[in-house]
Amino acid sequence: MGPLIARFSRGGQRLRHADRAHPWVLDTAVVVLVFLMFCLPDLLQGGLGGGDAPRRFKLAFDQLSPAAMLALQSGLVLPLLWRRSRPMAAFAAIAAVFVLQWSLGAALRADIALFIALYSLSLHGRLRQLPWACGAMAVGIVLVAVRASAAVSVWDALFFLLSTATAALALGLMVRTRRAQLAGLRDRAARLEIERDQRSKLATATERTRVAREMHDIVGHNLSVIITLADAGSYATDISPERGKEALRLIGDTGRTALGELRRVLGVLREESDGPARALELSPQPGVGDVGTLCDRVRSAGLEVVYRTSGDVDALDSGVQLTVYRIVQEALTNTLKHAAADTRVHLAILVEDSRLTIRVHDTGPATRSGPPNEEGHGLVGMRERAALYGGTVNAGPTSGGGWRVEAVLDLTPQGGDR
Repeated sequence: MGPLIARFSRGGQRLRHADRAHPWVLDTAVVVLVFLMFCLPDLLQGGLGGGDAPRRFKLAFDQLSPAAMLALQSGLVLPLLWRRSRPMAAFAAIAAVFVLQWSLGAALRADIALFIALYSLSLHGRLRQLPWACGAMAVGIVLVAVRASAAVSVWDALFFLLSTATAALALGLMVRTRRAQLAGLRDRAARLEIERDQRSKLATATERTRVAREMHDIVGHNLSVIITLADAGSYATDISPERGKEALRLIGDTGRTALGELRRVLGVLREESDGPARALELSPQPGVGDVGTLCDRVRSAGLEVVYRTSGDVDALDSGVQLTVYRIVQEALTNTLKHAAADTRVHLAILVEDSRLTIRVHDTGPATRSGPPNEEGHGLVGMRERAALYGGTVNAGPTSGGGWRVEAVLDLTPQGGDR
């Protein structure tokens, strides 16, 4: 049973596609079918009142000439060619010919075209046109019932005609409703698919931005330290070989630290098939406790760093600690890039109730190299990280000389009272 239904479904889909490509084919086929089934027998037998029809039909209905009969049949059937493109016009034309035919006292099997036109109007036409069409249909039905009273009972004729008209009208409305429901479901499915793709692209872009930000912080900071140490080591080799060896050792330590952090960041891009143990190995991220080590690396590159904390910084959750570490790392990296070797840096991390403040002030130059009125990736990354916790980042020269970076994070839990 299942394969048979699937075969019919595929056949129906092919027919719908063909109909959308060549709609005139189906309309022409309907006209030809109606002519063969209902017009041709009347032409051969002389209508319902001719041929071998019962005597009461011959007395009740007039017999038309073949030419008049063919003309009326054409008026009834040919407008069906426009039953979908202009359903109201087709119904009106068929109804006019229908009234003319019965006013002449003739009965034709081609009158079925009026019910087909009513079905098409309820399916393809405007709903506000249906009351007018139903009124015209009622007038025609009454006319037929009265005219055919000599052959059949008026009530029997009214019952049969009204039942047929109601069936045509109800069938058209049912198919119309069904098509509207299917169209709504298809539209909803299409919109859901678009939304799913958009969410996927947004998630991908967000993850790409996060990874790029982490990579910038890790690579930018450690390369700045390595370059500074390499320059200092190259200068110290001729004067103090021991200082040159120390610089090379620090370069190696910094490189290994950078490699470990890169492995942790790239671990989020690995497939789950690497196993839980591998994920746990790569999962730790730096926090406030690692800021001291970060300051030591910067000191080894030639800067003097004064670091202090206030409040319970160890109680901060891992996400906040990572944000603090990256903001401090970027601020120190910028100082390392732009300041001289004898620059003094004051770093403070302060926790006060639901507010965390990071202050980085150096005695380097008050101007930073770069395109005018354009923020670097580092400052943008700091602001993006702070924004995750409803915070802000301000950076710029100070009145007493040097450069200042101040970041403020909101530690109030999301959904809590503010």
